[in-house]
Amino acid sequence: MSVEHASARLIHRYARGDILTATDEVWALESHLEGCGNCRERLAAAVATETPELTSLLGTVRSGLDPLLDEVAPMPYRRWWTRLSVWLTPVLAPWLVMPLSLTLIALLLEAAAPDFGEVSPMLLLAPVLPLAGVAASWSRWLDPAHELTAATPRAGLHLLLRRTTCVLALLIPVLLVGGWAAGVAAAQWLLPALAFAAAALALGSAIGVNRAVVAMGTVWGAAILAPALITSRMPFVLQPERLGLWGLLLVLGVGVVIARRSLYSARGGPH
Repeated sequence: MSVEHASARLIHRYARGDILTATDEVWALESHLEGCGNCRERLAAAVATETPELTSLLGTVRSGLDPLLDEVAPMPYRRWWTRLSVWLTPVLAPWLVMPLSLTLIALLLEAAAPDFGEVSPMLLLAPVLPLAGVAASWSRWLDPAHELTAATPRAGLHLLLRRTTCVLALLIPVLLVGGWAAGVAAAQWLLPALAFAAAALALGSAIGVNRAVVAMGTVWGAAILAPALITSRMPFVLQPERLGLWGLLLVLGVGVVIARRSLYSARGGPH
């Protein structure tokens, strides 16, 4: 498999600082440099050629730091929760408490009102519970470090997907246990939940993830949740025979996200 490397012209322009105002080019090049040792070596050579005074300054600084670095104790092995913090943002904690609390409320409703009718409160809530975490996964208003994060080479869709994956990885096991306790088949809510998360990300490329989550949550509440609570009947879209439609929505959502992936890096990502 061939790897497309950065052009010599682009690397030398970057070494001179000529493209620092071209945000898209800088992000694309820095993202490539993260995983390409060959291009990093070419950049080091270009820096030495284009800015010898900077190379001399860095050499002086390094010669002074090397003796001090030898005295620094090595970092301890990172535990799993430390590794998880690289993917998650601290503001997700309170947002994750909300869907977990709603899961508990749904289970209490199941236990308190077993004759709720054809519909299960757990089934009604589970598909949209991950949306709260998705909304917080990439928000300039909730994350105090958003501006700093948005300036990194791997910001945009890459980081958004990582954080969304963390949200789903934390919530889905809880919902699986809740669904099992409520006697709800996992496929009935899991596929709609994944489809809704993908649709929120897809719509977020146009109007922002937070607005997309609010819009989709409102639609779910008005078109699915409220009628089901009033009639105590299973919503048409949640019947087992309709799982194929949710699968189609999931595929379409993922396709839109892939097709519009460049928009998640524009202007600091979706907001």
